[in-house]
Amino acid sequence: MVIVEVSLLSGFVLAPGSRTLLERRTTVKKIEVKADVVYIYLEKLSDESQTFILQLEQVIQMKNLKPASIKVYDYYQPGGLQIPSYSGVGS
Repeated sequence: MVIVEVSLLSGFVLAPGSRTLLERRTTVKKIEVKADVVYIYLEKLSDESQTFILQLEQVIQMKNLKPASIKVYDYYQPGGLQIPSYSGVGS
């Protein structure tokens, strides 16, 4: 099993509809949402590229918003591969 750990940007939460869309994907086994982190559990990874879109809602206006991080790691060997940071994309 593989975990995608997404740290949320300060002042943001996962939009309710985003969780439902993620759970419909066949590769997603489970989703956990904690205060400022979303954990996406995948059955396995393959050589095929996958894109996960998380819709976030801003609940608190923040100044000087800092980038957040994403980690991808094996559940049984949590050393992980870390993607340094990401920034929000407004719509």
